[in-house]
Parts: sequence; structure tokens; C-alpha cells
Amino acid sequence: MTLEEQVSKMYDQDMSTYQIAKELDTYPNKIRRILKKQGKQLKSKSEAQKAALKAGRSKHPTEGRTRTYEEKLSISKAMSTYWEDMSEEDKQARVEDAKRRWMDMPKAKREEMQALAIEGIRRASTEGSRVENFVFKVVSNEGYDVQFHRKNLIPNENLEIDLYIPRLKTIIEVDGPSHFLPVWGEDRLQKQMKADLDKNGLILSKGFVMLRVKALKTRLSLTDEEELKNTVLEQLKRIEKKLPPRSERYIEVEL
Repeated sequence: MTLEEQVSKMYDQDMSTYQIAKELDTYPNKIRRILKKQGKQLKSKSEAQKAALKAGRSKHPTEGRTRTYEEKLSISKAMSTYWEDMSEEDKQARVEDAKRRWMDMPKAKREEMQALAIEGIRRASTEGSRVENFVFKVVSNEGYDVQFHRKNLIPNENLEIDLYIPRLKTIIEVDGPSHFLPVWGEDRLQKQMKADLDKNGLILSKGFVMLRVKALKTRLSLTDEEELKNTVLEQLKRIEKKLPPRSERYIEVEL
């Protein structure tokens, strides 16, 4: 059975792209490309979670997992204009999805997240966010040399990197809710999404691996911490085992 046939069969059995990639010892990006080439309709996050719960492969819908961007990220300078080049339809789809997720939250929850965001911005500017510090501790305890809030990694670019692991040539960016939800309004969200895409493109074009941690929660429970720890370390060990090809160096982890 060819790889393409294996992927198709496993996906038809309601396995997620992440689960298939793990089973076949590859990356979710590659699985998504194969499925798209076959004309498969990719499941939404909600659909994938429901299928996993039904099949007994997941104990809770907030379990940490890895997925990729819906659009392929081109590793070149053209990435810096990704947002401008995106069709208005795609832009609006992203904004509407973020808006829907935001409005689905209870009002009290939205107000709590805004208050936490203000506190987090103030503290993160000097100390790093809670999630950043947790990931830093996890990776350091695993024996990796980690540089915290590294500046000037890329010459002539005014960028600050959340976490950098030189040995793996891997950058870890930790994104709070304002990176993918309209906490401060839709205009700010669009600007933030563009800034993140620009940063991704520049980093990937220089040959680094980009691991983004999307943390909807600003405070982690013990269960959250365990899930995030296992997911991040799993990705780092896979990168250490074999540096992924350039087309697969963008990895996204969602908590």
C-alpha cells in the first residue's frame, strides 16, 4: 500500500492529520498536502475533536495537539506580503472565524480575558508571559540550551524571539488570545495576524524551524501543563531526530 493510500484509509477512519502524522512518523503538513491533492475535504477542528472523542482516541476536547495553517506557507521573502496578497474572501473568513469564537464566549469570560490580557502585556514586556516561562522551564529541564527573548538573531531585523534553541535551529513563539481572537477589536486582530505571518515568513526564509504555541488560556491547570509539556517535547524530539525539510518547518501547537 502506498503512502497516499495509507493516508486516505486512515483519514477515512476518522483519524486526524496529527494522529496520522504521528502514526507514520512524519509531519501534519505533509499529510494535509496529500489529502488536499486527493481532493479530501479537511475536517474542521471541531469535527476532528468529535471524531476523536467518538472513537475513544481523545479524553477531552482541549487536549493539546498539533496542526498546521490552512494555507501553505511559502518560504521566501514573498511571505512578508502574505496578508496583502490574500484574497478578500480568505481574509474575511479568518476574521469571521475569530469573531465567531470570540462572540461564542460568555460576556463574563470575554471581560476576564481582556483584563488578563492587559495584565499579561504589562508583565510579559519584561518577564515573559506565564506560558512562555512554563515552556522555557520545560525545555530547559529537558537539557536543551534555550535563549529567552533573543534579539538580533537575524541581522538587520528588529525582531525579538520568545525562545530560541540553537542546537535544533528552532524558534518557539508563544501566542496569547489576542493573536487569534478579537480581544482588542477586529482591526487590531488583522494587524496582529499580519505581523505574525510576516515574522513566520522571515524566520522560515532563513532556514529556521518555527514552533508556534497557540494558548487560548493565560493560566494553566496541572492538566494543561502536562498536555503542553508532552506536546512541545514530542515536537522537539522529532526535530532533533531529523530536521524537517524547509516546506515542513512550520509547526503549530494549540492548547
